[in-house]
Amino acid sequence: MSLSDFFQQIINGLSLGAFYALIALGYTMVYGVLRFINFAHGDVFMIGAYCGYYITDRVQAVFGGKLMWASALVVLLFAMAVCAILGVVIERLAYRPLRNRPKLAVLITAIGVSLFLEYGGQFFFGAIPRAFPELIPDLPVGGLGTLVITTNQVLVFGVTVALLVALNYIVKHTKMGLAMRAVSQNATAAQLMGVNIDTVISFTFALGSALAGAAGILFAVSYPSINPLMGILPGIKAFVAAVLGGIGHLPGAAVGGIILGIVETFVGASDYSTYRDAIAFAVLILILLFKPAGIFGKATVEKV
Repeated sequence: MSLSDFFQQIINGLSLGAFYALIALGYTMVYGVLRFINFAHGDVFMIGAYCGYYITDRVQAVFGGKLMWASALVVLLFAMAVCAILGVVIERLAYRPLRNRPKLAVLITAIGVSLFLEYGGQFFFGAIPRAFPELIPDLPVGGLGTLVITTNQVLVFGVTVALLVALNYIVKHTKMGLAMRAVSQNATAAQLMGVNIDTVISFTFALGSALAGAAGILFAVSYPSINPLMGILPGIKAFVAAVLGGIGHLPGAAVGGIILGIVETFVGASDYSTYRDAIAFAVLILILLFKPAGIFGKATVEKV
């Protein structure tokens, strides 16, 4: 592999890793607050893609084919808003009644919600894959020599960085972010100090689901074919990314997504491309064997 090919694969891997990072952040936020994995999160990603599918033509008609970046922003915000509402509804109806039940009951419920969204999607949207409409023309950006970066990749990079900065600001510099961190540390103590646990958890689900919706739009723009089962594999890989970075650690989820995207891209460009999807599960096995807490996570002793 030449040096030019190496850097090209790095660019492609960063683009793929950005999707995993956005979805992984939702996993790790919910785990940080509630200590369980929301396996329906990957299917919220799918709902986000379908929101973009149904609204894009209408938004572009309003803008009259002009201001493509503005219409893309409207579509992105719409999908994020719908997925945020969906996340709150899922938490309120499916998870809140089981909050004090054994974790296994919540885990089984999460799998049930995932299946409900997948097969509900097949019922309402149809099982046939659909071509996602073009938000912006996918053209190469000039002035980079032999390296190729497309406008869609620029969109993915820009939106991902902007959302990560916004998320960091919310968590580190707002009252709700302070409440989220307090609940993550000790929910009982936070409640005694006047924190509304239900509001914090609903906000966490809304924020994580909004990021999944954004990832759904960006993924559909880059790989313009959507179907109701499209969230299964990216969702599982994003979970691996969250575990790799350190489940419950927000920067770790982002780093884990980027690492997984780059590794997967290099495997796909090698003679072992048939194992591209399997690499995520190999990474999961290795991280559980040698560093179960992840790259940035800290091993904790659970008292009985």
